[in-house]
Amino acid sequence: MRRRTSDLVLSALGWLGFNAVMLWTVLFLAGVVVPRTVDGPVRIATGPAVAVDLGLLLLFAVQHSVMARRPVKARLRRWVPERLERTTFVLATDVCLVLLLALWQPWHGTVWDVHGVAAVLLWTLYAAGWLLAVVSTSAIDQLELTGLRQAGWVAPREPGRDGLEVGGLYAVVRHPLMTGLLVAFWATPHMSAPHLLFAAAATGYILLGVHFEERDLRRTFGSAYDEYAARVPALVPGLVVRSKVVR
Repeated sequence: MRRRTSDLVLSALGWLGFNAVMLWTVLFLAGVVVPRTVDGPVRIATGPAVAVDLGLLLLFAVQHSVMARRPVKARLRRWVPERLERTTFVLATDVCLVLLLALWQPWHGTVWDVHGVAAVLLWTLYAAGWLLAVVSTSAIDQLELTGLRQAGWVAPREPGRDGLEVGGLYAVVRHPLMTGLLVAFWATPHMSAPHLLFAAAATGYILLGVHFEERDLRRTFGSAYDEYAARVPALVPGLVVRSKVVR
């Protein structure tokens, strides 16, 4: 009973952290409410600021990509029960994102700054990107994504429900969550130099992550995924890129 209670508490912390960090990131990139944002205030010189930010971005990228690999998951199970594997991943991601948002060091520099109708349009795209990201997490089962289902908050999925998802948002793009994040990262009426670094680094990581996820999906679903990928674009609606299948 005690073990089950601790499992539920840990997974709940991961879920709460997931949602809190997502909201924090929305405010951080929008430059509202929170005292420290992607644009300011500037606290240290440009050189050290860029070095700190690159280090924080690298920390997140390494944690998120390494812990997602199957060999690492297999090793992790030696110390962490399978029911808490996803919770452990989510908690580690929460910590890395909190460090990124709390320790981010802005510096001076503006790439673009627009007003009027253009600004309204970009803010609308920003909101739409985050909305798409949130809806996408629900479409792929947020309870499982954040570890609540595995830890016992709700019943496990019924057998046979782990097939390839091709309907709804997934009939438009294969990775709607990543599409939403990309829109949110770039849609801003004021693109500062540190915001550009954040958006560019995040875009590079997303593209790399999609590459590895596609490889895993092809290994799992075989020709069914190849056929799906041939008709549905990865990230941009209407843009299907023919690529060599690697397994």
